[in-house]
Amino acid sequence: MATPYPKPNEIERKWLLVDLSGQTLGRAASQIASLLRGKHKPTYMTHADAGDFVVCVNAEKIRLSGRKLDQKQYHRFTGHIGNLKSMTARELLAKKPEEVLKQAVRRMLPRTALGRAQFKKLKVYAGAEHPHAAQKPEPYTLPYQG
Repeated sequence: MATPYPKPNEIERKWLLVDLSGQTLGRAASQIASLLRGKHKPTYMTHADAGDFVVCVNAEKIRLSGRKLDQKQYHRFTGHIGNLKSMTARELLAKKPEEVLKQAVRRMLPRTALGRAQFKKLKVYAGAEHPHAAQKPEPYTLPYQG
């Protein structure tokens, strides 16, 4: 007997709204990556994109534990000799708070075409406002509040 797999047009996708105020970066990122992959659904398949859209607000209020604000480094490399740019987590949070969460979630997804498609369903905003009101995102509380 064959396992019934839902077709891509039969997969029901929700829009979830996650408030990151006071959340720990790594714990929130792992939960968001799981939502993007669809692991919370009974129709989860490793080979298909069954996840939901996730809208994250208040990325500027996310926190890092320990001394990570000053010790964690983020690197950018242009490809030219001598152009490796580094900044600490504190500097990146001040400059682009969305990038901190985006990089954490991106690194928790598969490094394949499927992972890239799942990552496109993540929308991150520094403040409380977002332009996705028309999609009516449902508020989602992350299991770990810490």
